[in-house]
Amino acid sequence: MLELRHLKTLHALREADSLVEAAERLHLTQSALSHQFKELEERLGLQLFVRKTKPLRFTSAGLRLLQLADALLPQLRSAERDLARLAGGTAGRLHMAIECHSCFQWLMPTIDQFRDAWPEVELDLASGFSFAPLPALARGDLDLVVTSDPLELTGITYVPLFTYEALLAVANQHPLAGRPYILPEDLADETLIHYPVERDRLDIFTRFLDPADVEPAGVRTAELTVMMLQLVASGRGVCCLPNWALHEYSSRGYVTAKRLGEKGLYATLYAAIRADMLDAPFMRDFLLTAKDTSFATLEGVSAAAKAR
Repeated sequence: MLELRHLKTLHALREADSLVEAAERLHLTQSALSHQFKELEERLGLQLFVRKTKPLRFTSAGLRLLQLADALLPQLRSAERDLARLAGGTAGRLHMAIECHSCFQWLMPTIDQFRDAWPEVELDLASGFSFAPLPALARGDLDLVVTSDPLELTGITYVPLFTYEALLAVANQHPLAGRPYILPEDLADETLIHYPVERDRLDIFTRFLDPADVEPAGVRTAELTVMMLQLVASGRGVCCLPNWALHEYSSRGYVTAKRLGEKGLYATLYAAIRADMLDAPFMRDFLLTAKDTSFATLEGVSAAAKAR
């Protein structure tokens, strides 16, 4: 009556909190996912969740199956890892670089899980801000790069991890805090605080200010997210951050988060990998672990499109 796919889809529904996002994560259409749940509910003679509720509410039957999923799915992943070891491919190298200051929030738990599961894989992590990591990946010096700026390079595949919205942080008392959303010209009189990264690698410039031919009144840099937000809260400027990095502070009323443009400014984070590494068992497991960890720990991220 029950199949593993049922537990996986129910687990995805809880993590996504909507049928649309759950379908995206599972690479299914919303219609196909709805049909799968309807079929299971008819088999069981029980309703699993209450439709059209926000946040999504599970019934007692749904909660019981989620308990089962929480117990079985980690065991399934562990068994799949063991089988991969038995089939070979337990050893290898995973040297990675990261082009995202705020990504350590989900990357470090991912690395901890991966290290425990693949102790024979040589693991190394570097910041990608002092050199060009994507060319280094193409040369074979690296095995994976976390980036939101994919470049067309021969032999490099970009596996999407998740999509996020970039938001503007302003002081609670700032005049822009009352706006429904921010326009480029609103920043003409502002000091823009950003990480110490070239402006052509920052979406706030390349996709928001530059197309409107707007230059902020001033810029300053800070290496740490908490330093940037301390400056913002003190009225020393504004800054642009991913929604997951900003949520921790805006939800506590430390600063105010505002949408950039009427429709928002969205970006996708990718894992850049050489094509010859895509089928390595430890690489596949790292990508799955990274996606699971990010969806479980980050606020406001959503499933992204297929690899490019």
